[in-house]
Amino acid sequence: MIPGARLIILGRQGAGKGTQCVRLSRHYVVPHISTGDMLRAAVREGTELGRAAKEVMDAGGLVGDDIMIGIVRERLAKADATTRGYILDGFPRTVAQAEALAEITADRPIHAVIDLDVPREIVVERISSRRVCRDCGTNYTASGPEPSPWICDVCGGDVTQRDDDTPDAVNRRLDLYESQTSPLIEHYGGLGQLSVVNGVGNPDNVFQRLTGVIESRRHNAGGT
Repeated sequence: MIPGARLIILGRQGAGKGTQCVRLSRHYVVPHISTGDMLRAAVREGTELGRAAKEVMDAGGLVGDDIMIGIVRERLAKADATTRGYILDGFPRTVAQAEALAEITADRPIHAVIDLDVPREIVVERISSRRVCRDCGTNYTASGPEPSPWICDVCGGDVTQRDDDTPDAVNRRLDLYESQTSPLIEHYGGLGQLSVVNGVGNPDNVFQRLTGVIESRRHNAGGT
């Protein structure tokens, strides 16, 4: 395995995308770049775009494409991304963002766009069975009857279900994700850049499927 890869990972919330992105980041020795991390870093560093993003977020708004694309451009220009590559997680979200990203990466094109596919019903079950400690944030999975009260093994705090992890709330988020992402998947599919990887099963098996697709894509791109 040759280190380095330029990847976009798509997938529903609860598909295991975060876990696999961390593993891929270690495997290919590239930074895992999420939208949230980019925004927080830009705000922390006090860049012009970071200040603009902070102003929008402080007002309760959504950061627009112009700011977000600028932040991505700055992040991908950093040495770790230009020399080794990156894994983009959470960007692009729209076709307009994808087209802007293609311009940004024209001299070093993306190796693979991967949709980590887990059926909706499995995702809803995964997320709605999640429980979290109110005090320390430790995650648990509800399977069968739940203790009452449920006490955290780590800190002794109360373990509960978050309001946004109920099946209704999860389905609303998935509706929004799919309305945004379906055109994006069609866009990358039309360009011949999209690979759909089955995200169901043992995490090790999913990881092997991902690396198999990535290696094939890198080979076809000449490993550049």
